[in-house]
Amino acid sequence: MYSNKENINILTALLVSHGITDAVVCPGSRNAAIIHNLAECPKINCYPVTDERSAAFVALGMAQASHRPVVVCVTSGTALLNTAPAVAEASYQHQGIIVISADRPAAWIGQNTGQTMPQPGALGNFVGKCINIPEPHSDEERWHVNRLVNEALIEAKKPYRPSVHINVPLSEPLFDYTVKKLPQERKIQFYEKELCNTEPFMEEFFKAKRPMIVIGQTDEHTLNDIFESLELLNERAVIINEALGAYSEICSVDLVLNAIEGKEHKYVPDLVLHMGGEIVSKRLKNFLKKAKVTWRISLNEEISDTYQNLAGVLCCELKSFCNFVEVTYQMRNPQTPHSAISFLRLWQKALSASDEYIIHYSPNYSQAAAVKAFEQQFYMLDYAPHALYANSSAIRLANLLARRQVWCNRGINGIEGSVSTAVGFALATDINEKVVLVTGDLSFFYDSNALWNNNPTPNLSILLLNNGEGGIFRQVEGFDANPFAVGLHNASAEHICKQNGVDYVAVHNMQELENGIKRLSCADTTLVVEVFTDPEIDKQEFEKIYTSFKL
Repeated sequence: MYSNKENINILTALLVSHGITDAVVCPGSRNAAIIHNLAECPKINCYPVTDERSAAFVALGMAQASHRPVVVCVTSGTALLNTAPAVAEASYQHQGIIVISADRPAAWIGQNTGQTMPQPGALGNFVGKCINIPEPHSDEERWHVNRLVNEALIEAKKPYRPSVHINVPLSEPLFDYTVKKLPQERKIQFYEKELCNTEPFMEEFFKAKRPMIVIGQTDEHTLNDIFESLELLNERAVIINEALGAYSEICSVDLVLNAIEGKEHKYVPDLVLHMGGEIVSKRLKNFLKKAKVTWRISLNEEISDTYQNLAGVLCCELKSFCNFVEVTYQMRNPQTPHSAISFLRLWQKALSASDEYIIHYSPNYSQAAAVKAFEQQFYMLDYAPHALYANSSAIRLANLLARRQVWCNRGINGIEGSVSTAVGFALATDINEKVVLVTGDLSFFYDSNALWNNNPTPNLSILLLNNGEGGIFRQVEGFDANPFAVGLHNASAEHICKQNGVDYVAVHNMQELENGIKRLSCADTTLVVEVFTDPEIDKQEFEKIYTSFKL
């Protein structure tokens, strides 16, 4: 029988899944339940050592001989600190050990209770990763514990073998051993940079009945490099993207997801391959959580479980991966299952309908109308500028109306720095190549000092959407849209532009908008086109884009 503490059971199950077979255990009351689980598990060998300092070195010696990570389990308090000499030695030898420390609940740290101290981070830079796994009380917390333990054990097994620290806060009662078997825990696979390691993914991809490829934020050069490979894969898998990773011309997947509400089961993939970085749409993220498994390509070894169903991480460059998959696909020439063909046609029909809808959609005067006019103007020309969109409403409008790949600061998704980023982009771009920033008012005024610097950017234009507030907040259900919460203001960019020697055009209606967009397209000096709109009409037009589209 195992402990009734879920965090201990998740940890034990994943130690087994990741092939950890040896544990040096030190006596103690707070860690007794962890020791019990390790001893109870038939696939883990336990070796008792009383002195924690000695125990950690015993674990190091075992790691040296076996070439595998070894656990050392200690109780709470200064017991953990006694492992530090061995952990430091292990880090320089690249013979990592897995330190598992029991702990008091966080609420009791610093409350004059015995054997309590801040344990997370206590081993400092000598561990490659430190995680804290409290007792979970919800499905989201269980997923979090599972993900953290997977991350720590993946780190421990990397070629340079860093040590890791897993801290386990435990509340009383401690000694209830009533669970008959360990849980079936998801093991996240991690594959290093050798392309042959993509074989497990290829096996699943060829078996998938509803495969889908999701392209997150990706620069246009990378997309160009992998375009032919994606064209081949698109014969077998649905490929969806937003404007941040525009493989397809129009990026209206959000419209499809809104239109299929209530019948999503027909459209849910069984396998998702995520390549690239961020996606914007919360609706899309929630939809992809319904998929059976996700595989992710990661250039920097990052383990991002955005959809809470991560099965494996392929650590390689997108171009190399796509080329390898293309060759493998052609060599095998697998027959596409009928179910995959039906799934592909279902999505193609829906995406084609949404694309056609966007092409012919004509919004009333609003921020949506401004973005549509901007995108349409440059689509009609022989060239297109580099388009940067600020966060919040601007990038969401791009996801509906843009017809090419755009840039956006989606690493943390803050509104600050959008104008400065556009200035920097323009400075690093050939003066004959146009750069256009589409930004909301709060983002623009927050960063207007970017125009104050004495850096000539005649190739930069700014389409400023000013409705006198943070309009994105009106789209948040249940949000109290009071003046303090939405950033209500009466500011205009006119005098900022005059102060900084920037050309300026004000727009208040459709005719002025048409003229302003034409000015923007042919400007040969820095220009701001400020579009004044009503926030309530902006909200209505944004919502109408969704409600008017039906499948």
